[in-house]
Amino acid sequence: NPDDKPWDTHKGQSDDVGGIYLRAAEFESYAARMRDCGGLLRFGWSTLKDTGETRLRLREAHFCRVRHCPVCQWRRSLMWQARFYQSLPKIVADYPDSRWMFLTLTVRNCDIADLGDTLTAMNAAFQRMKDRKEFKPVQGWIRTTEVTRGRDGSAHPHFHTLMMVPPGMLNGHDYVKHDRWVELWRECLRVDYSPNVDVRSVKPRKPKDGESLACATTELVRGAVSETLKYSTKPSDMVADSEWFLELTRQTHKRRFVATGGALKDVLKLEQETDQDMMIGYDISEVDDDGSRLAFGWEAMQRKYRRLPERDR
Repeated sequence: NPDDKPWDTHKGQSDDVGGIYLRAAEFESYAARMRDCGGLLRFGWSTLKDTGETRLRLREAHFCRVRHCPVCQWRRSLMWQARFYQSLPKIVADYPDSRWMFLTLTVRNCDIADLGDTLTAMNAAFQRMKDRKEFKPVQGWIRTTEVTRGRDGSAHPHFHTLMMVPPGMLNGHDYVKHDRWVELWRECLRVDYSPNVDVRSVKPRKPKDGESLACATTELVRGAVSETLKYSTKPSDMVADSEWFLELTRQTHKRRFVATGGALKDVLKLEQETDQDMMIGYDISEVDDDGSRLAFGWEAMQRKYRRLPERDR
């Protein structure tokens, strides 16, 4: 089944990352939790009320919630995206004229051992930027932190920020040029170089016949939302250099990598993260549940899930 592929991929990556943790005494507990993460999945047949389509939907699973577990990063991302889209109709009703911008804020690469201090400085800079007059018109924002690995083994931390803004920020009196965003971020970082800043607007389009404004907006922002709410570190970066990854784990311990504000402050429900929440998947639409449970178990040697009829319910 093509739907199995992402499960096989992410659980295989999780085994690789757990193997790195297993070799470091201080992280053995992470390795143990990750070994059991998503080991047994039970799906049920569900009928979508909107379309009548019948499909398998995840109904029972246990997740470890280790920050860098590839399975949990993936499920968390899907959960946040689903919650965002569920909130969108009300947001669009409250702010029908709003537009969307995607802002990436970077700093110079740092030594992995300095990552914690660099993230502290970046967070302080973002707090300062929120108070600047250029940022004041922003109606709501979601900001995530991503850390990638440089070829030389350095760390490249950066912020992805999705912003809901009034039209004037894109083509009117509140418009901020790219050069000014760079200058603003440099001033707030308090550095003597010009950091890379990428700013792009999400092009608007009118709803098609019979399409709601919320549906049209969902399609518009889908790319920016998935880019904002993706993994915090690529699994390929985690396994490329185990010492780098272990230091990343130390440097990011207990740090929040997601922040929200304004009209988007509560859309992700960041405090809610149970196994049930992480089973959400791509949508939270109303579905019927026929009560059946089909079991699939992880086969570590084959790196794939296998059907387990004897574990059905």
